[in-house]
Amino acid sequence: MLPKIESLCRKLESERDSISEERKLILKSIAKALDIELKNKGKADLIYICTHNSRRSHFGQIWASVTSEFYGVSSRINSFSGGGEVTALHPNSIETLESLGFEVLSKSKGENLQYEVKFGDESSTFCYSKLYDDIRNPQKNFMAIMTCSQADENCPFIPGATFRTSTPYGDPKIYDHTKLEKEKYLECALEIGREVCFMMFCIASKKDNT
Repeated sequence: MLPKIESLCRKLESERDSISEERKLILKSIAKALDIELKNKGKADLIYICTHNSRRSHFGQIWASVTSEFYGVSSRINSFSGGGEVTALHPNSIETLESLGFEVLSKSKGENLQYEVKFGDESSTFCYSKLYDDIRNPQKNFMAIMTCSQADENCPFIPGATFRTSTPYGDPKIYDHTKLEKEKYLECALEIGREVCFMMFCIASKKDNT
């Protein structure tokens, strides 16, 4: 893992007390469902879902990939993202990821670019905007995590999901083209990272106690 990303994971780990008890209950419920998937199937697939698959859902996918490796469970947990519409991974999301220490490499051409987001010499995840039921995502037996309230309301049922829950985050999009743009995107990325880190910590703790 890249030193800056590993250091960031340790910082997020140290900040778990800043997560509200209400949110911790939701995150623990996801960890419990993940644990059941791992015990029953030996692996688990997560799809983070928001409306446009351009900001929050990608942050969820990336942090799940990073923290599962940080806690030594990446061989059993696969992370994806999708949306209700296809747009593109937003440039502000890319800029935020790079500011945190990720290496973001363009792997295609066109409006909806595909990116490899690297967090280690041989560790990365691929990001681009797509529907949550895109053929390149799991089609059944996956866990769906809604990252925005709009997607949560518009998609009350996710076909193929064995588990569905909602962890909505504020949309940094509302700060586009304002003085708070960079601050709010970073704030959103770190909030999601902190909560996903806590969730993976719960999984790793269960593994260590078995």
